[in-house]
Amino acid sequence: ESIRSQMSMTDADTWGQWLADNAMTPESVREEMIDSFAQQELIKQGAKEKNISVESSEIDDIVNKTKANYEDDEKWKAALEQAGFTEEKYRENVESQLLQKKLTESFASDEEPSQEDLLKYAQMYASAYDGAKRSSHILFDSGDEATAQSVLDQINSGQLDFAEAAKQYSKDNAEGTGGSAAKGGDVGWDKLSSFVTEYTDALAGLEKDQVSGLVTSQYGIHIIKCTDVYKAPEEVTSLDQIPEEWISVIASSLKSTKQQEAYKKWLDETTEAADIKINDMPQGLPYDVDMSKYPAPNADSGATDGTQEGSTDGAEGGEAADGASADGTDAPASEDQAATDGADSSEGNADAAAGDNASEQPAEAA
Repeated sequence: ESIRSQMSMTDADTWGQWLADNAMTPESVREEMIDSFAQQELIKQGAKEKNISVESSEIDDIVNKTKANYEDDEKWKAALEQAGFTEEKYRENVESQLLQKKLTESFASDEEPSQEDLLKYAQMYASAYDGAKRSSHILFDSGDEATAQSVLDQINSGQLDFAEAAKQYSKDNAEGTGGSAAKGGDVGWDKLSSFVTEYTDALAGLEKDQVSGLVTSQYGIHIIKCTDVYKAPEEVTSLDQIPEEWISVIASSLKSTKQQEAYKKWLDETTEAADIKINDMPQGLPYDVDMSKYPAPNADSGATDGTQEGSTDGAEGGEAADGASADGTDAPASEDQAATDGADSSEGNADAAAGDNASEQPAEAA
């Protein structure tokens, strides 16, 4: 009912038609919610059996990072209230997600992917990487254009080596962020990294070994050098035809996928074996409507299976606790949405081998 209210479907007709459009019913919504709560309990039991726990300090880190997005404590509390949380309930939700993350990680294997599997995925992604560019940059403070221009002039005249200039001048050296300065400015391949638009646009206009002019972004002034361009072969027959960094990303993704599959298998088997009793749906619930009044769309009008944006399976509903697996800085989602963030949200997909492991360098450019 809370989810329904948040979607502003307060009248029966709007709610009923939305359910019909998404091939859902009040019963299926209720069952989905119950399943998510049941799985949360199974995850707690599984974590206990494996002696997995979450420390208060870990929860504090997530909560404090999230609170830092708000100007003051009053705005933070208002955001929690709007999402249907008390801070205590929000902490419980974060703890639940951290517990699920740790339990999932417990299914990790030390076994490395086979060369055959690596080659298979290398073949799949080679064409997608065609034209990828590797680059280095030197980052200056936004008010230091004179120094930036002087360094650029020296690089262009051959007086100063780009990599040495990066080590000497670049401000992309923040400790703990993988700063590029110590690596001669190298920030890797654009297909594996996320750069601000100004950086991406400038890099797109460079060929191998070309150096940009001064590029200004919200993080300062960049001098960018394209250090390599990947040309995909017509047929990939060896891993040697793929940059080493991509092989590492693919290998990491395959291991992650195997871990996710093992976790999902455990959860499915545990759920199947669990003694779960679901009571019949009571009469007179506020979200119950007569679905015979709301025709489902026909095939030509794009009927869905309930897995699109309207579904409450947790695909978008766990923002409050996604910080447990990310940085915890998202705004709180509703308590009811977070409750639906069950096992489905942690299923892996090997097809996301490259994108799911994109790095965030340079730190100041990402």
